[in-house]
Amino acid sequence: MIKVDNLSYSFPQKELFNKISFTLEDGQHCALIGASGNGKSTLIDMIMNQDKYIFDGKLEIAPSVRIGYVSQFTGVDNTKEITVFDYLGEEFINLQNKIASICAEMETASDFDTLMENYQETLDAFQAIDGDNFESKIEKNLNLADLGKHANLHISKLSGGEFKLLQVIKVMLTNPGLLIMDEPDVYLDFENLNSLKNLINSYKGIMLIITHNRYLLNHCFNKIIHLENKELQEFNGRYIDYNLFLLQNKIELQELAVADAEEIERNERIVEQLRSAATIHTNAARGRAVHARVKHLERLEARRIKAPFVDIKQPEIKLVTDNEIEETIALKVNNYSVAFADVLIENANFEIKSTDKVALIGSNGTGKTTLLREIYSNNNQAIEINEDIEVAFLSQLQGEMLDESKTILEEFLDAGFETKQEIAEYVLNYGFESEMLNQKIESLSGGEKNILQLAKVSASKANMLLLDEPTSHLDTYSQIALENAIKNYNGAVLMISHDFYTIVNCADYVLIIEDKTIRKMSLRKFRKMIYSKYFDKDYLEIEQKKKDVEMKIGIALQNTDFSRAKGLSEKLEEFIKLL
Repeated sequence: MIKVDNLSYSFPQKELFNKISFTLEDGQHCALIGASGNGKSTLIDMIMNQDKYIFDGKLEIAPSVRIGYVSQFTGVDNTKEITVFDYLGEEFINLQNKIASICAEMETASDFDTLMENYQETLDAFQAIDGDNFESKIEKNLNLADLGKHANLHISKLSGGEFKLLQVIKVMLTNPGLLIMDEPDVYLDFENLNSLKNLINSYKGIMLIITHNRYLLNHCFNKIIHLENKELQEFNGRYIDYNLFLLQNKIELQELAVADAEEIERNERIVEQLRSAATIHTNAARGRAVHARVKHLERLEARRIKAPFVDIKQPEIKLVTDNEIEETIALKVNNYSVAFADVLIENANFEIKSTDKVALIGSNGTGKTTLLREIYSNNNQAIEINEDIEVAFLSQLQGEMLDESKTILEEFLDAGFETKQEIAEYVLNYGFESEMLNQKIESLSGGEKNILQLAKVSASKANMLLLDEPTSHLDTYSQIALENAIKNYNGAVLMISHDFYTIVNCADYVLIIEDKTIRKMSLRKFRKMIYSKYFDKDYLEIEQKKKDVEMKIGIALQNTDFSRAKGLSEKLEEFIKLL
């Protein structure tokens, strides 16, 4: 279906791909993964729009393949007064109307041949997307996404997450041979995430999906394409099996790397001794011995283990504050209400202490972002912020907190940094090399923009952070780094999140918006709710045990205890079989 062979491509600023190759074939649901900024979105755009790019190598697509695409950037069109059913059936209904119109013209027209040709072309297009069954297909997919009750609702009444699911359904209905989706999970709540999982798994065609969502990765794919450091690796199998493969390779490669380092060090000592002896006793034999040893050392250096897929540099996210205060009430919310067309929250009350890490959850469209913004603006009499608290905000609308027309350098000069060197040293920890300082922010990937926001938030040294979907667009390595940063942060955090792992890994408790009010929920009750409503308890419990073993393997590797790391990897394999 698709064959990429030795594909190389460069931007003016950097090289993206260096002779990458992979294939996509019938029946494959493929996850495209890799750290932010490695060119995943560019690669899928190249597949869809080859003519836009000048590249080396081959990119071949079967000529009969129709490609469907779902963008990561979609929003509800509030101006479009159309029902969910009519929106999904738009293409089918237009073709039906065209067929009916042509038939009506045939009754009185003299140019019958041209009309017959138009009729056949339109009928072929209708049949190519299985138009005869479109009504039953719409009903089936809406029920699969748990949206059947919304069939006659105007799309302007939908939440952002529900509309995202409609985008997926609408493209699926046209039966593309290849369905490409770029982070379709972004901003979906737990219920909609499960619906997306069901839609993906029901689709019979080929899929290529960029995602960093750990739940989808573990449940939806039978092939992994990993793009990292200009190179690509393909793996036929599940994501959890691929992770085990990477980890076992990491143990093996690090063990070899330690042995290589020891051998190089030993040979460096021998070369030094031979050179020292040669300066005292000059003769041809000693010179040849030195030369031979130097050549041997060069060969050892050249074969040093290079592992772009198992030694991935995580960003060093640090959330710091220089205004720590003794534990006190940082935020009080008393009788808070918010309404637009409908009442979203009514007379809500809660408070957050100065070191609390709190996840704000609730279905899409319940007022979470509105509440966070009102706390940040601090001009609502129902909201009281302690005078010793300084607040920083991370927005899910990245262009709101970053001036995308500026370079990284300009953005941080405006944020209070004084020199280019100071900025270069600071952003390097977040994965931005010095040559990227003059790069326009608008050219960065979604994940890179979020990391840049986190760097700005940390630089503010505020002691309360308001984070609106902080893990959106982040690769899994950055998500884990952010979780660790939140756990180690000395201030208060209130974050909107739909990521189960992020919540259980770093929140102290949950505030849930439900039935127009806000109530506090312990993590134990949160887990119980998630297990009963959305996810399988056994799966999540095993997943947590798996993570604990992976952390122990990481510690064993830090201590170069390869025997223990291998033993733990066997235990990890047992957990993966259960999953």
